[in-house]
Amino acid sequence: MTRPVSPHATSTDLVLHALRCIGFSGLAAVAAATGLPESDVESELIDLAVAGLVTHMAGPFGGWGITDAGRAEDARRITEELDAAGAPAVVTEAFNGFLVLNPELLDLCTAWQTRSVDGSTTLNDHTDKAYDARVLDRLADLDQRADAVCTELSGAMRRFQRYRSRLAHALTRANAGELDYDTDGTAPYHTVWFQLHEDLLATLGRPRN
Repeated sequence: MTRPVSPHATSTDLVLHALRCIGFSGLAAVAAATGLPESDVESELIDLAVAGLVTHMAGPFGGWGITDAGRAEDARRITEELDAAGAPAVVTEAFNGFLVLNPELLDLCTAWQTRSVDGSTTLNDHTDKAYDARVLDRLADLDQRADAVCTELSGAMRRFQRYRSRLAHALTRANAGELDYDTDGTAPYHTVWFQLHEDLLATLGRPRN
């Protein structure tokens, strides 16, 4: 049986859903999550704010956040998208695969941030290049296994396609020596992974335990 192809989500849908998944954020973060130009994202956010679906806080620590009405509207839209794609079973199966990998990813993040020295746990200052290389090798192995999950999701619903490229980009930057791209910076592997987790929960209508 041929599964229906997921319809393209509109830019409005993508922006609203991204904000639901990443939480209160600045314009650049929303643009990074959607892959849309910042000017387009800003225009969409302004329209969504007029509709009462998002809100904006000004100032150096300001940004955009989704309202309760926006959360409800996003839930309605993605449920329609999921049903139109005929993909509930596929997304559920992919989510189960994600959950198998999730504890390992969290352990790797801990291993990147801390390490054991003379039996005591200390912050990883990244001076031990061999240790960092081992952690990154393990992360690369996990990333290869995550590829199957991302491929399954991308085939079911088009909006999941961006996660594969974002995860690969974060891993490439970490391997290139940009340490903040693993767990600590503005576009880390763990942040993208967390957003994928939120997206899966939202798509399937499940609470975070």
